[in-house]
Amino acid sequence: MPPPPLVAAIDQGTTSTRCIVFSESEAVAVAQKEHRQIYPRPGWVEHDASEIWQRAQEVVSEAVAASRASGRGEIAAVGITNQRETAVVWDRRTGRPLHNAIVWQDTRTQDLCDALAREGGAGPDRFRPKTGLPLATYFSATKLRWILDRVPGARAAGERGDALFGTVDSWLIWNLTGGASGGQHVTDVTNASRTLLMNLATLDWDDELLSAFHVPRAMLPRITSSSVPGDGFGATRADGPLGAELPVCGNLGDQQAALVGQACFTPGDCKNTYGTGCFMLLHTGDRAVASKAGLLTTVGYRFGDEPAAYALEGSIAVTGALVQWLRDNLKIISASPEIEPLAASVTDNGGVYFVPAFSGLFAPRWRADARGTIVGMTGHSHRGHIARAALEATAYQTRDVLEAMRDDAGVALSVLKVDGGMTGNELLMQFQADVLGIPVARPKVMETTALGAAVAAARAQNLWPERPAIQSPGGGKTWEPKMGRADRDRLYDRWLAAVERSLGWVEAGG
Repeated sequence: MPPPPLVAAIDQGTTSTRCIVFSESEAVAVAQKEHRQIYPRPGWVEHDASEIWQRAQEVVSEAVAASRASGRGEIAAVGITNQRETAVVWDRRTGRPLHNAIVWQDTRTQDLCDALAREGGAGPDRFRPKTGLPLATYFSATKLRWILDRVPGARAAGERGDALFGTVDSWLIWNLTGGASGGQHVTDVTNASRTLLMNLATLDWDDELLSAFHVPRAMLPRITSSSVPGDGFGATRADGPLGAELPVCGNLGDQQAALVGQACFTPGDCKNTYGTGCFMLLHTGDRAVASKAGLLTTVGYRFGDEPAAYALEGSIAVTGALVQWLRDNLKIISASPEIEPLAASVTDNGGVYFVPAFSGLFAPRWRADARGTIVGMTGHSHRGHIARAALEATAYQTRDVLEAMRDDAGVALSVLKVDGGMTGNELLMQFQADVLGIPVARPKVMETTALGAAVAAARAQNLWPERPAIQSPGGGKTWEPKMGRADRDRLYDRWLAAVERSLGWVEAGG
């Protein structure tokens, strides 16, 4: 029997770009390169979109060459997954970005969010009935508005359709399929649902929203499903990094791709991805569930002409980024993997709690005015306690989101599926199970984000089984809770008190 066809997945993340070539759930070849993080001012985070495209070409070329050298066959389709809310605006004629990409973590548009909230009379929930999202700097629309208002000539070019907007998936697909020579300007429903410009019911750009944000429709990409038969997102150029005309037929925002990669195809399935930030998604079926507990209502995925699958999402801004901060800013570690043995050098956090509200707090509080806080230190505290408190902050924030999901959906999870780079940290995963009181399960295939993009592309071309064995038993790991309810609740109550300190700093005039 011939081997299954290969699918190339481009996984463009916040800190790096990867290309993984899959044969069903097996990674045949992998290449990865980082790109710069640009911080022009406090709270501002940018990427050079041209650098991202260059890195994408490099990793695709390397992974394709390695897959061919493996003798496993030729690549038959391409899938894309990406950092979602990051905004790119570029010139249709030259292909040059008009400004650095404004990253999802960026908070420069808080004043605009506040003004829009006041104008609408409904506060931060002004657009939630249509979009499922609160007014927050996190999403793309205010970033796009900032570029239109601040970059000379950008608005006029956008109104003419000469300046194009997209999240990073659109930028990559446009370049892969021809760029200024005729590239396809498209996005999918999952990425569009994170802009504050798409109506969750119609799955299309909404004129009322475009008017409120002063965004010209002419600069927006066409919205498609996440998995489109044929070359629904266009075909790669033969002279491009893939070296052939191949259909780009799968496209998902990174967290929705992980939902697919974790085989969360049934309402009630839930996954949590631990990366730069932390993102928990709960599949809610073919209906958009409105959140009353500070969560986001989003599109989980849409395959072909099938109804869209919706999800509730809890987004946490800083998790893995906190480890990088300890490495780069405090320099208490020299490499990220050192965090686990350092945290394990103490038996507990010594009463130290770390609230990493560097960009405010996201779900479920949505408080842009929160500030990073370390509380509970004494003369006994040392870097081991700080390292442990940093890891535990990820687990506590995850519990915050899980409590909100229970309130919104009435679902009591029996297990939490996890993925992402931080799941390799055994201390964190055990503490996560302890503080939640349910098992935490890591799959055999840990690259679930890239795998989800590959599954979407393969499904569009009928390359793999309808429901491939992407999470087959064996090879994964499950952590069972070992902590009693009284202890976990006591620790969590102290975490909540630390969060109040984080909020109280600004309230006290800090």
